[in-house]
Amino acid sequence: MSNWLAPIKDRCCGQLKVLMCKESNGQKISQDVEDDAGYLDVAVSDVKHPPAQLSPMPEGLSSQQVTRRHILGSIIQSERSYLESLRRILEEYQSPLLEANPRILSPRKIQPVFYRLREITQCHSMFQIALASRVAEWDSSEKIGDLFVASFSKSMVLDVYSDYVNNFTNAMALIKKACMSKPAFLEFIKMKRASSVDRITLYGLMVKPIQRFPQFILLLQDMLKNTPKGHVDCLPLQLALTELEMLAEKLNEQKRVADQIAETQQLARSVSDRSLSKQLNSDQGSLVLCETLIETVYGERGQVLKSKERKVFLFNDILICANINVKGPLDISSLVPVGPKYTVKWSAPLLQVQVVEVGQEASQETLFQHGGAKHPGSAWKVILGPPRLYQELQDLQHDLSVVEEVTLLVGTLQGTYQNLNTTVAQDWCLALQRLIRIKEDQLQSANKCRLRLQVPGRPDKSGRPVSFMVVFNTPSPLSKISWVNRLHLAQIAQREENTPGWFCAEDEGKTMSPFWPLLACRVPVFTTKSSDRKVTALHNPRQFSAGCTLLPQGYLWVASGGDVTQGQVEIFSLNRPTLRPVKSLQVVAPVRCLEYVPEPRTSEEVEAVAFRSSTGVGNTICLGLDDGSILVYGSVNTEAQCLLNLRNPHSCPVLCLKHCTNFLFAGLRDGTMMVYGRSNGGKLWEPDSSRTLIVGPEPVRTLLLLEDSMWASCANSVTIIEGSSLATQRFEVHPDPMVTVAHMVRAGGGVWMAFSEGSSIRLFHTETLEHLQEINISTRVSLHNPGQKSMRVTSLLIHQGLLWVGTVQGIIITLPVPKLEGIPKITGKGMTSLNAHCGPVDFLVATSSTLSPELLRDSVADGPDSACGEEDRSYYSSQESLPQSGSSQGQGGGKGRGVLLQYRLRSTSGLPGRPLTVRGDEASDSSLESLEHSLEDGSIYEFSGDPEMWVQGRPCERDGGRRDRVISAAVISGGRGFHRLREGTTERAGVESSETTLMMWELPLTV
Repeated sequence: MSNWLAPIKDRCCGQLKVLMCKESNGQKISQDVEDDAGYLDVAVSDVKHPPAQLSPMPEGLSSQQVTRRHILGSIIQSERSYLESLRRILEEYQSPLLEANPRILSPRKIQPVFYRLREITQCHSMFQIALASRVAEWDSSEKIGDLFVASFSKSMVLDVYSDYVNNFTNAMALIKKACMSKPAFLEFIKMKRASSVDRITLYGLMVKPIQRFPQFILLLQDMLKNTPKGHVDCLPLQLALTELEMLAEKLNEQKRVADQIAETQQLARSVSDRSLSKQLNSDQGSLVLCETLIETVYGERGQVLKSKERKVFLFNDILICANINVKGPLDISSLVPVGPKYTVKWSAPLLQVQVVEVGQEASQETLFQHGGAKHPGSAWKVILGPPRLYQELQDLQHDLSVVEEVTLLVGTLQGTYQNLNTTVAQDWCLALQRLIRIKEDQLQSANKCRLRLQVPGRPDKSGRPVSFMVVFNTPSPLSKISWVNRLHLAQIAQREENTPGWFCAEDEGKTMSPFWPLLACRVPVFTTKSSDRKVTALHNPRQFSAGCTLLPQGYLWVASGGDVTQGQVEIFSLNRPTLRPVKSLQVVAPVRCLEYVPEPRTSEEVEAVAFRSSTGVGNTICLGLDDGSILVYGSVNTEAQCLLNLRNPHSCPVLCLKHCTNFLFAGLRDGTMMVYGRSNGGKLWEPDSSRTLIVGPEPVRTLLLLEDSMWASCANSVTIIEGSSLATQRFEVHPDPMVTVAHMVRAGGGVWMAFSEGSSIRLFHTETLEHLQEINISTRVSLHNPGQKSMRVTSLLIHQGLLWVGTVQGIIITLPVPKLEGIPKITGKGMTSLNAHCGPVDFLVATSSTLSPELLRDSVADGPDSACGEEDRSYYSSQESLPQSGSSQGQGGGKGRGVLLQYRLRSTSGLPGRPLTVRGDEASDSSLESLEHSLEDGSIYEFSGDPEMWVQGRPCERDGGRRDRVISAAVISGGRGFHRLREGTTERAGVESSETTLMMWELPLTV
């Protein structure tokens, strides 16, 4: 290695002497020289440094070793191809353009187009040399992760890639302008494309650096997945994933901001309204989402009158719809993306825009479809396409109610008449139910990719407010879901508590993300005042269906403990925009902890679950009490019955609970742990099968489940309990024996721990148990108060790339951590919530639900009953769906089963009243394979306003490996009272409250 390092060292020293000499002589150092100061243009010869090459595979390798070699081969091939693409840009495009005579393009314009590409090539040339050296010794070392860390953790890599990404939009604009103004340049890039073997365009080559790190991440994820536990490459691979993820996130964010600025500037140049143009050019507005959608106008019969492409822009405070005028010449568009020109058609304040689904009633305003005629006779009715389907559905429902009354009257007949008896009348009802089912499916089909917006217009002559309806076709069901969610989040971001909601002194109060967690609601609970009352909570999840807000579904159980004589549990429904109490339970002692236990199912049970009776135990909630009891509640019925009471021999308070597949672990105050098992085929824990483990002399404060072990904290140590053998291993995590581990959370290959004293949190590796990082929370808080007490952590949570920290002062802090399988190191800036509790943050709970897979399927509606026909194809709706009895919920998904409300029926249309969905006035989607004979589960969400009536959606999907899932998430905190903080200080503003308060933050949907 020293032979090839020598010329690099000499070149570096020579370049440094030149720069020092110029500076000492008072010469100005040019920008080009400054840019190149940290990078060495070293020619890497393929003769002296041949590309990496794997040796023949030795015999006797395990299957994992063989797989790792194949993945290494993919890394080698991928890097070789990438370097070849970079060299093609420099050798086939940049060099010929600079050397051309006569000139095709001036050097002053060539340099910005290929800015930083030479430095990127140099970085990867050095990486290829190191990769070749590592590959040569692969069979003896089998280690690659540390090479990625060493090569791509340097700041210069981020610098050159950042410069390239930030310049990419400008480079494409220069190429587009040159193509339109310089025929010789256009002919040059056409010729280069035609002469290449793969016929890839210049744009296709130049976009590769933007895609490089996501490709590396996928390869290293595969390598880590096939690396056995305890392997020497495990920790280096996790650290490499962390470095690459942080690098990719920064580059993605810079690209997002650059694209946002470019789109906004392009739109601002097309605006004739001065006030709107000023609003777009100000720093206050930020672009949230923009997409090309198809606006469709329908006639009274549901026929398509016209459709046209529109570019729709969602800003944080305004919605803009624009015509797309020019897309550029065809021959140029095939070589480089050409941005269109826009003409603003309409704009509306965001708070006055409303998403309207088919069947919803409008307010008492004049309402008409944009682009169509006004209909005075139906001024209070939403006129949308396809209205014919909705009208036909209403007619069928009316006819069904009439026929049901006729059936009752027929049953009172005294005589016997041909074709006029109860059996025939019931057949009429069944036939109408089948027609309703077909019509519902067709209606939902028309909704799945249709975004309907009620937009304010100009008042009419009498001064009454006028709204018009705009109907957009989205490219996919996921696109519609994203629009609905982003519109909802952008609107709640305008609320007072979210303007601003978070503060970062280092960013001057600005956040990088368009949606930091937004405070959606706050709800009081346990109104009785007690300074020592402690609360805990958990989420009982459900799979969610698309609706107006796309909130997580299920129930939140909140329990009280502390210095009180009895315990109380409040259960809240999450199925509406605000938390709604649905049940209250009293228990004999204060509740110390809660644990949600999903029902164990074998593969045979999963296949047969739809046909099983409702006598199973189902999902359960375990409550650990101060008197040593563990109460097991079923979440399958309205009464929330207590199914089991487990008591430890000494009635020692249960401080923490955690379960794995076959065991329930209970940490006790006396330093012991009770382990309960399941009987063979049993669904509940067996009291007689309990085992006692001695963890230590101090209370067992918290438990953490890993894949094959349980971590239990006692004093300043953590005991690891291995799998079914229950063998133990203990290690110390804090030097002070008087300090106790109070909280543990895991992400990727690391565990963060918080302690009973001090403001520091520590990160440990899950395999080597190595101490990797320590963070002082008090230094990360953006707010300051010279007189405040030392900060102490009272709750800890990791969710969707954020480490949430609750403090004894009631302040909540978020710190960015990696989302992938790497090490959750903290490198970013902390954000402090301006919405705080008055007392300690007792808990932080993550709530998440997965979108029903069938709502994302691109099922095209066709047939004679479709109002759209071939001109305007539509898809199945994003409304509530019911579980299927004959097919699984997506690939690998768990079956829905009747929970909390048990009944079986052949169609929801057979129930009295309107179809039962999320909202009572919406159309229902009950997707069965057979309309006649298959049974469906009648359990659905929130079809009744009665708080005593419980209903349920489907359980969460069990297939955690799917990457195309849509996840809705929120975080809920609990503590005493609520108050607002002023920016830059912990001084309180607003009315304080001493009652326990829940605060819910919404997060954007993730895919």
